[in-house]
Amino acid sequence: MKALFDQVSAKCSRLTTHHYSTSFSLGIRCLEKPLRDPICGIYGFVRLADEIVDSFHDYDKAALLKRFKDDTYQAIQDGISLNPILNSFQHVVSTYNIDKSLIDQFLLSMEMDLTQIEYNTKSYEEYILGSAEVVGLMCLKVFCNGNEEQYESLKPYAMKLGSAFQKINFLRDLRDDYITLGRSYFPGVELNNFNQSHKEQIEQDIEAEFKIALTGIKKLPRSSKFGVYLAYIYYFSLFKKIKRTPSAHVMKRRIRIPNQQKISLLFYTYLKHRLNLL
Repeated sequence: MKALFDQVSAKCSRLTTHHYSTSFSLGIRCLEKPLRDPICGIYGFVRLADEIVDSFHDYDKAALLKRFKDDTYQAIQDGISLNPILNSFQHVVSTYNIDKSLIDQFLLSMEMDLTQIEYNTKSYEEYILGSAEVVGLMCLKVFCNGNEEQYESLKPYAMKLGSAFQKINFLRDLRDDYITLGRSYFPGVELNNFNQSHKEQIEQDIEAEFKIALTGIKKLPRSSKFGVYLAYIYYFSLFKKIKRTPSAHVMKRRIRIPNQQKISLLFYTYLKHRLNLL
């Protein structure tokens, strides 16, 4: 039965989310139950594409990504894929009417990672749009569940949140992106001379986006507000830790939030949610 295969596919997306990201897994578990599998479906799709361009160094990444792209569109057209991650994703696309342009933009950013080494302002903004902002919009489609008026009103906030998350990822992964992958995302910043001034300029940009995003989180449906706010709190805590870290150290090690602190943040967020303080 197709229903059984769909259940197996959803479970594969859940496993992918859990094994690749403890922080997002915690956030997703704090969404109301009907939202969890669809968001895992989106995360699994995004994670798989990201792995192709970031991790599969001994393989033809361009060929793998092209096949993944073709299989994605075929899955959406057919309403099924033998790749369980894509089968899960196409189900989310169909159920929540996710626009193909969002998928196109995301895959374009993944293609940029195959060839783009240094980014100027235009290519940087395009990469952020595809790799982060449209992913936020895909998730927002699920959260709004067909309420197009609500979706349109919350779009700018979702995009700012996705952008802030991605820029924090860039700072956190600065060393690995530059040394292992040879990438320099921040325009006008020479990473072999990365200094405190560069870091503070990037941080000001992130802080402004966080402020805007929080306004939107407060307007989310209650079914999704707790989970999204937890992800926000986790990333904001990571951001504060990065801010306290000198620029030279950011280039030497990956900044992390310990699991024990993540649990503390979960309880803090839960209390605010229960007391209607969000």
